[in-house]
Amino acid sequence: MRALRALDLPPVWLAGFGALAWAQSRFAPAGGLPDWAGTLGLALVAVGMLLIAAAGLEFLRHRTTIVPYETPRDLIDTGIYRLTRNPIYLGDAAILAGAILLWGAWPSLILVPVFMAIIARRFIRWEEARLRETFGDRAAAYMRRVRRWI
Repeated sequence: MRALRALDLPPVWLAGFGALAWAQSRFAPAGGLPDWAGTLGLALVAVGMLLIAAAGLEFLRHRTTIVPYETPRDLIDTGIYRLTRNPIYLGDAAILAGAILLWGAWPSLILVPVFMAIIARRFIRWEEARLRETFGDRAAAYMRRVRRWI
């Protein structure tokens, strides 16, 4: 049971969805994307990495945990967290979309909203409940002020 929980982490889900998209590009290539799609894909990967890095810096600055199943010591509402409550998950989604475009696997773009829905259900809802439980009115006010995704 503990091993399964160790695998139930957002990066593992991202890797799994990425593997599905890569397999689609390799074994059922679709073609038909314009030349600029690769450039857009590269830009999305870069934006995703920047979002994750900006969020990581805020976690370091606030000296709180980045691990989804742990209780945070501080509510982060500064930096990138003023714009989105989930910059890491948003970055993951951007990286997935970018990789799909880079691989020319446009039919796999359907995986992006599926990935986001799974992340929301498996992690975000639980994390938001934990924030409300831990930080009370401050967390509720933050969630009213800042959107979940963008």
